[in-house]
Amino acid sequence: MSEIVRAALVQQKWTGEKKTMIENAVTHVQAAAAQGAQVVCLQELFYGPYFCQVQEPEYFGYTEAIPDGPTTRLMQEVARENGVVLIVPMYEHEQPGVYYNTAAVIDADGTYLGKHRKNHIPQVRGFWEKFYFRPGNLGYPIFDTAVGRIGVYICYERHFPEGWRALGLAGARIVFNPSATSRGLSQYLWRLEQPAAAVANEYFVGAINRVGVEPLGDNDFYGQSYFVDPRGQLVGEAASDTEEEIVVRDLDMGQLQEVRDLWAFYRDRRPDSYGPLTEA
Repeated sequence: MSEIVRAALVQQKWTGEKKTMIENAVTHVQAAAAQGAQVVCLQELFYGPYFCQVQEPEYFGYTEAIPDGPTTRLMQEVARENGVVLIVPMYEHEQPGVYYNTAAVIDADGTYLGKHRKNHIPQVRGFWEKFYFRPGNLGYPIFDTAVGRIGVYICYERHFPEGWRALGLAGARIVFNPSATSRGLSQYLWRLEQPAAAVANEYFVGAINRVGVEPLGDNDFYGQSYFVDPRGQLVGEAASDTEEEIVVRDLDMGQLQEVRDLWAFYRDRRPDSYGPLTEA
């Protein structure tokens, strides 16, 4: 019989304060676990507004240490109590003036497994991220969890194929892409890039987005969180484009072997011919 992993994505609106964003996220994780979810991913910078619509030093106050900060510790307890793997995207404080856009990964027994720091940082209107974040320096880590090997790729990174491939080569079965993406700029890519990455790399992708217009700008975050299989097909429907939602889907890991046997992309790679890509 195929192995089924029940996975969940949490799509939230900004409540106006960090405290209630965290409380709502915990409630949503509990609800997903009650539906049998084994792994749950929250949205990019989940406990705050998407403050990168402006460039103001006051938002440095949203940083926390990872794993020694209060939210990571809380989510370790939430993971343990509910028996779920958690991907928790936060604003990381490494030392004064050194901050990262980061996702902590916590196993189902509450063990902190590590973190992914966003490597690709945009600096365009409404997404002034270079003001807030240093580029990641941890590469493309893979995490061995209770649901198998998973990877994380954060928002803007989805436009870069190299990291998707690095995660596949390291054995990822599911890659989560927590995001904050809005109508008008990249919505036309939302249903294109992640399915294409899932096909090219032969794994499942969980694409998460927030919803609503936040007070800091006119970006209209359109939700539509979804899972896509290694054939590029949505697993069930995408979430609402206006409302909070918990997306819970059964992912059939048997598809991974079927697709890899059929297409054999990993067999037919030619890394010996790719050297110039790193020299350009």
